[in-house]
Amino acid sequence: MALAKILESSKKIRFQDCDPFNHLNNGRYVDYYLNSREDQLFDNYNIDVFQIVQNEGLGWVICNNQVAYIRPVFTMEEIVFESQLISYAPKHLLVEMRMWNKDKTILKSVAWFGYVPFNLKKNRVVRHDEKYMELFKEVLLPIEEKTFEERELFFRQKSRKNG
Repeated sequence: MALAKILESSKKIRFQDCDPFNHLNNGRYVDYYLNSREDQLFDNYNIDVFQIVQNEGLGWVICNNQVAYIRPVFTMEEIVFESQLISYAPKHLLVEMRMWNKDKTILKSVAWFGYVPFNLKKNRVVRHDEKYMELFKEVLLPIEEKTFEERELFFRQKSRKNG
């Protein structure tokens, strides 16, 4: 059975993560994205990143991220999180993540996260093990746009068309 290429989960936005305007605080978007992706990896691929750190001394460190805030996310709103691997290399991963309203009709935010495999014992970036490269090959779902700015514009134009 083929592995899912777009992973999905839902979370409720909590009061303590919001600003005085009742919007999700910009600084908390990253936390919600990362926690959702971690849960999705475990639920869909049985990948426990903390177990990998314990057993293999390997972790994936964020080397860069970009977030576009398209529509506000509100306190107690149910949000659908999607994520997909859009590119990979022996020492790099690029994951796109998206926040949608509950019925996935309004895109709230899109983000790109770059990761590097980091060996804690050697204290340096290393090449991905072959077992991970095989997984990446299977779940890769590239996109047409080559830059984050192009991707953000694509979603903003699509959002305007849909009202």
